[in-house]
Amino acid sequence: MSWDPTQYLKFAGERLRPAIDLLGRVPLTNPETVVDLGCGAGNLSPLILQRWPRAKLTGVDSSPAMLAKARTDYPQASFVEADIATWRPAQPVDLLYTNAALHWLDGHETLIPGLLECVKPGGWLAIQMPRNFGAPSHTCITDTIEQGPWRAKLEPHLRRAPVAEPGVYWRMLQGRAASLEIWETEYLQVLSGDHPVAEYTKGTWLKQFLDRLEAGPERDAFEADYRRRVGAAYPKEADGRTLFPFRRLFILAQKPA
Repeated sequence: MSWDPTQYLKFAGERLRPAIDLLGRVPLTNPETVVDLGCGAGNLSPLILQRWPRAKLTGVDSSPAMLAKARTDYPQASFVEADIATWRPAQPVDLLYTNAALHWLDGHETLIPGLLECVKPGGWLAIQMPRNFGAPSHTCITDTIEQGPWRAKLEPHLRRAPVAEPGVYWRMLQGRAASLEIWETEYLQVLSGDHPVAEYTKGTWLKQFLDRLEAGPERDAFEADYRRRVGAAYPKEADGRTLFPFRRLFILAQKPA
C-alpha cells in the first residue's frame, strides 16, 4: 500500500496521543539505542530525542514517501527503508518501540516474541496497536466491500480481526518477559470538519482498498458508499463536531537480564 503523508497527518494530534502515552510508560533513563519500527513520517522523533537526547535513534519504515518527509523534518535521526516484518537490528537495542504498525502484519505469535529477542537483556519492547476493528469505522468498510460490485476484487484482502484480545498477547509473552504490562485505552476523539471519520480512516485502513480500485467512477462509488454508512454511524453533535471513540492496545515487555 502506498502512503499519503498529508492525508495521514490530517489527524496528527489524535494519532500522536497514544504514542505519547506509551512513550511515557517506558522505564528507561539513558538508552543508547532506540528503534522506532514503522516510524512513518517520523513525527515521534523529536519526542523520543527530547526525552533521550543522547540516544542513537533509528526509524524504520517501508514507505518512501513517509521516509522522505521524515528525513527532511528530522535530520538528527537515521531512517531505514525496509519491510518491518523482516527487518531486524544488527545488534540488540535498548528500546524497540513500535506505534500503530504491527496490525498491518500477520503472524503475531512469532513476530512479537521475535521482536523481544531483538532487545538487549534488561531492555524493553513497547507496542501500540489499534484495536478498533469491531467499531463502525471499520465494520462499515467490510459492509461496503461485501455489499458492492467490487466484492470479488476486495474481499480477499479483508482482515477482520488483525489484532487479538489482550489475553492472547499475555500468553504469548509472559514466559519470555521479566516484566509484562498489557492494557487497553479507548480514546474519545472529538473531530471537526465534514465526514471526519471517513477522512480519518482514509489515511490508514480504508486506503488499502481504495488503492485497489480503478481511479474514477469505481473508486468514487466505493468511497461514497462508505461515507454514507460511516456518516450515519457517527452523526455530528449539536456543536458540529463528531465523537469518534477509538480503542488501542498497549504492550510493554522487558527482556530478562
